Amino acid sequence: MNARVLNVVRLQYINKQTYLWVPLIVLAGSLVISFLIFAMIPVDTPKYGGGSQAPLWYFLAVGIQSLTLTFPFSQAMSLTRREFYLGTLIAASATSAMLATAFVIIGALELATNGFGVNGYFAHLPYVWEAGPLAAWVVYFIIAMFFFVIGFWCATIYKRWGSAVLTTVLIALGLLLVGVVYLITRLNAWPEVWTWLVTTGAVGLSLWAVPIIALMGVGSYSTLRRATV
Repeated sequence: MNARVLNVVRLQYINKQTYLWVPLIVLAGSLVISFLIFAMIPVDTPKYGGGSQAPLWYFLAVGIQSLTLTFPFSQAMSLTRREFYLGTLIAASATSAMLATAFVIIGALELATNGFGVNGYFAHLPYVWEAGPLAAWVVYFIIAMFFFVIGFWCATIYKRWGSAVLTTVLIALGLLLVGVVYLITRLNAWPEVWTWLVTTGAVGLSLWAVPIIALMGVGSYSTLRRATV
């Protein structure tokens, strides 16, 4: 890592809303809304919600904004595309680590306070926490980076070829996903799929995402090298 790569990290963090405040606002907002809903559910059994997905999904938008908002400015500063790409990934990794740490702290507080007194769990999800807090941190970190790289990859395609090609690629991926679901259904393989998901666990599934992240990362960089400002 050289000083020019660190300059890209500073460049990305000039806009603190994208990398700092908005993720924290989304996290806090989804947390408050989730526990208000938990408090209104009149059951004594543990309650789990999907509100924790909100800040993770926001990282897809962060990936898009990381290219569209700052890439032209980086080129005006004579930064190379490689330096821009590496610095942007470092900035995203720092924010992903911040979010993962926040999730682990919230999950620990939920466990210690019986779901903040309403037996509701926003971050302490059994499937994610079954291997402990460190494993939960890894899961949340990888998921955040996964969404970021998807957004960044989409932005590079848009910059290189425009909206028509990006739309075509997304539709093709959607058709591929439908095809996989159709194949599993036709083979009556859903019991085996669910068994594999349970036995693999959240950590194992998140580790399966690492090579996908690497593949999309290589594709993003290859496309970025030919993208115009």
